[in-house]
Amino acid sequence: MKGKIHSFQSLGTVDGPGVRYIVFLHGCNLHCGYCHNPDVCHGEYKEYTAEEVFRQVKRYRTYFGKDGGITVSGGEPLLQAEFVRELFTLCKKEGIHTALDTSGSLWNKDIEKLVDVCDLVLLDLKMTDEESYQAHVGCSIQAPLRFLDELEARSIPCWIRHVVVAGLNDTEENIGKLKTLTKNKACIQKTELLPFRKLCIPKYKNMGLPFPFEMYEETSEETINRLYRVL
Repeated sequence: MKGKIHSFQSLGTVDGPGVRYIVFLHGCNLHCGYCHNPDVCHGEYKEYTAEEVFRQVKRYRTYFGKDGGITVSGGEPLLQAEFVRELFTLCKKEGIHTALDTSGSLWNKDIEKLVDVCDLVLLDLKMTDEESYQAHVGCSIQAPLRFLDELEARSIPCWIRHVVVAGLNDTEENIGKLKTLTKNKACIQKTELLPFRKLCIPKYKNMGLPFPFEMYEETSEETINRLYRVL
């Protein structure tokens, strides 16, 4: 089968442990206010078979070391779960670490089969309450929480990622809610607080699209460090 792929990054260092080969899939089912990749949803894509992508991954495995591997991101990889499962199965046969970067907003039989071949899931918990999820993300908060429960039941390692937006969710109260939502989950290895950035604005302008979170200021490292102390 073929997957719809927006782009590749050969030597990524921020989307999982070690050095990663990152595959950005085309398409997303959400409309996050701070989305940095509108081109992944609205731009062009090419189709590749899982074997074709796997051959590219193998070319870089000498750079992976003991920690690196492949990360599939997006967009939303869960929309192409069967393709990602086929790719990850090939990688695991060669001992290549597999990581899935997802919103956790969907769940079905194909996704269930996919997570079983994931060595790690990078799960975005974008907001901490239902109202904010509906307003700024486009789904119920129950979807990623259910996804997290499924990871916990299967003992699949997980990193939680939470974007901190100055003036929206940069409070100790919000991080307290995040702690409550993720407590007692043995599958969670760590939680990452990511500062909101606006480097994507030129993309939106070039595509003639408004950037929904343009009114917010970028989040300072000082704020991130303060909130990490709450965690």
